[in-house]
Amino acid sequence: MIKDLEQALGYHFHNITLLQNALTHSSYANERWRDSLASNERLEFLGDSILGMITAEHLYRTFPQRPEGELTRIRADLVCETSLARVANRLNLGEYLLLGHGEDQGGGRKRNSILADAVESVLAAAYLDGGFEAASDLVHRFILVDIPAEQPRNVDYKTKLQELVQQRKNQMIHYELTAQSGPDHAKEFCVEVRLNGEVVGNGIGSSKKRAEQDAARAAIQKLFPREA
Repeated sequence: MIKDLEQALGYHFHNITLLQNALTHSSYANERWRDSLASNERLEFLGDSILGMITAEHLYRTFPQRPEGELTRIRADLVCETSLARVANRLNLGEYLLLGHGEDQGGGRKRNSILADAVESVLAAAYLDGGFEAASDLVHRFILVDIPAEQPRNVDYKTKLQELVQQRKNQMIHYELTAQSGPDHAKEFCVEVRLNGEVVGNGIGSSKKRAEQDAARAAIQKLFPREA
């Protein structure tokens, strides 16, 4: 069955265990081997950086007249959870995931966060298997084909908040993780954002990065309601 996924990807893995690792969710690894390091989380970490770099370079070269802030917002739109989950659905990636029993029964194969993480993991697996060219080819064929022509569909709230507060001098923004809960396969993170030491927003998300975005959104609503 994994051969069908290779066909959908248009890439043949020399080391198929890399692809198998990319499809292994932490719930399965913990249930089967009691070893979270056997899951795709490390690949996800690598894939996130690879995806961001390839996307940034493509936007830099494709839109020489667009400012940094706009490029940042477009990149955020392309690599956000919703967009990556859309890619996963086109590949039917959910069918190939190895999930723990509870996660599988709970609809994990259709959960955006799991699908998005799996896409990043597959990109990292392709990079380790075939080098930068293999990963770049996948990113260009499946992700960079959907660049928004006008305004991004999703907003990078952290960048937007930074731009707004920098209209005044000596403004300091700091994000702090205040709590995390839940099992490894369904973590929930709580983050607060401080402006010059004062808490101006709180956020919750399935990752620290998403919680920071939520906190920045809340801060914009509080401090700059006309910009929200």
